[in-house]
Amino acid sequence: MENFVEIQNVSKVIKGRKIIDSLSFEVKSGEVFGFLGPNGAGKTTTIRMIAGLIGITSGDIQILGSSVKTNFEEAIQHVGAIVENPEMYKFMSGYQNLVHFGRMSKGVTKEKIMETVEFVGLKDRIHDKVKTYSLGMRQRLGLAQCLLHDPKILILDEPTNGLDPSGIREIRDHIRKLAREKGMAVIVSSHLLSEMEMMCDRIGIIQQGKLVDVQLVHDVIQTGEKQFELEAEPANAAVELLKQQYPESSIALSDKNISIVILKEEVPNIISMLVQNDIKIYGLKEVNKTLEDRFLEITAKKGE
Repeated sequence: MENFVEIQNVSKVIKGRKIIDSLSFEVKSGEVFGFLGPNGAGKTTTIRMIAGLIGITSGDIQILGSSVKTNFEEAIQHVGAIVENPEMYKFMSGYQNLVHFGRMSKGVTKEKIMETVEFVGLKDRIHDKVKTYSLGMRQRLGLAQCLLHDPKILILDEPTNGLDPSGIREIRDHIRKLAREKGMAVIVSSHLLSEMEMMCDRIGIIQQGKLVDVQLVHDVIQTGEKQFELEAEPANAAVELLKQQYPESSIALSDKNISIVILKEEVPNIISMLVQNDIKIYGLKEVNKTLEDRFLEITAKKGE
């Protein structure tokens, strides 16, 4: 896959304070890249720089080989973006908004507008005034605005903010479809970690203006050691045996359940050892870590 966006050692200083500190990552064609971080970490500032809405203090951003700093028009013509909330004229219909927006780009025909309307699922309401739209419909109209000029890069800042579960799923499906079918590079910023888990191929975690980690979503969730819950009796004796055998592992007893963090390959050895020591085992299950668990782990470690 080709790198569509390259962030090269980018920093941003505002009023003497370094908001973004030497940020570097790339986003490839056909992938959804999730941008995660606590409030105030610098997500929106980074997105604004990629979209050309604010200047770059140092470093560079390349979009399809063109620099945002030195060749702005060439670079930005490939970008569609919604930063924070989609803006539109509420007294006009959705269609009139798209016609008005389409005039800013060459070659946006009525056919292209209706094709985009069909894609985002607004065909039945496109001629109604925007003031009658729900929040989800306005988000979909904003997505249509972004797509009119066939961008190669789509940037969405909190695209599911304020949506109900049905609206969130619709936006998520549209984003996945754009990456998969049109080969677009999609950058999504969100604080809904469960949604990022279902939507993204990779995530970058930013904290205090620095990129602390970039990982495949699957790798973020499925890392080497795993947590298991074990129901055994007598539980205290089981815990003592496990601590003797695995002194470096995290082992805890809560109610009657024993929690142990261990490599999956060790599970048969644990069962065999406990049975040989007359410990009764009533159940053992893997506790799958969510993206939220791993996100909190990574940011806590980097913040130490």
